[in-house]
Amino acid sequence: MAGVASRAGNGSRDDVRTAYRASSGPPVVPAYPSRVDFHTHSRRSDGVLEPIELVRAAADAGVRVIALADHDTLAGVRELCGPRRQPLPLDLLPAVEINSVATGIENLWEGELHILGLGVDPENDAFEAALRRQREARVSRFARIVDRLRDLGFPVDQQAEALHIEPGSSLGRPQIARLLVTAGFFRSVDEAMQTLLARGRPGYVERRGLGPAEAIAAIRAAGGLPVLAHFSDAADRRDLIRELIRFGLGGLEVHYRKFDAETVAELAAVAADLHLVPTGGSDYHGDGETYAQAHAALFVPDEDATAVYGSLSRPLGLGATVS
Repeated sequence: MAGVASRAGNGSRDDVRTAYRASSGPPVVPAYPSRVDFHTHSRRSDGVLEPIELVRAAADAGVRVIALADHDTLAGVRELCGPRRQPLPLDLLPAVEINSVATGIENLWEGELHILGLGVDPENDAFEAALRRQREARVSRFARIVDRLRDLGFPVDQQAEALHIEPGSSLGRPQIARLLVTAGFFRSVDEAMQTLLARGRPGYVERRGLGPAEAIAAIRAAGGLPVLAHFSDAADRRDLIRELIRFGLGGLEVHYRKFDAETVAELAAVAADLHLVPTGGSDYHGDGETYAQAHAALFVPDEDATAVYGSLSRPLGLGATVS
């Protein structure tokens, strides 16, 4: 499938079947308060909390192992692990999320496959160069969306100019959605996204960047575990996943907070059958909820942490001990 490695994406919303569907069946009932969260976001991409605030909130909720997986940046990870770092109350796994552009693959949510890189080396220069190119593409897309919104009668130029972005941070549509809320055009980020910014809506601008195979290869080269994130159609798309495995995919996000119990069971079976490491996380951003609220609906088994760290040949640290 040549499209797995390609760069540019097109397609209409009408013919795209969601791969990130909201839960519609009975929810997962946590067997115990989750001590693991391998999918979170901070203000260094499209979250609302500073990296240290996120870590503290997760620790207060009982999390012992966390992955900060901001989009296309390890800036937050470096802040938390750098020479001036504060002691952390939990074990931090460096991570990143890459929204890969999946040209040639039909029936995908927004024409993308999201690849988490768990355990990547924050000091890998080649990987950082790839992420920098991704961020540069995001800056260009951000400006194009702001221009389009102005033409549509939803100007947020003043709000965008006032937006403070820390060095190394990445821009995305959630930030623009918040600008639209601040400007008074919408009541919530979700309303702004669904009305204007989602694929097929008037304010949508196509993404440019790495394809799935390229993202997987870059993560592997940086010493990480490539994980297919929140792909609820996995049970029906095994051929696609097998092809991604040939490119180096090593994990599948099974215990995703927004999946219902049936979907989690389906994905667990796929991971077992295809020998993929099961992972899970909250995908916490923070719009309209605290981390504690998100954590209440999160269940990632301790075994996921054992499997992830084992795949990376890393011992769980003292702060990450789960039993």
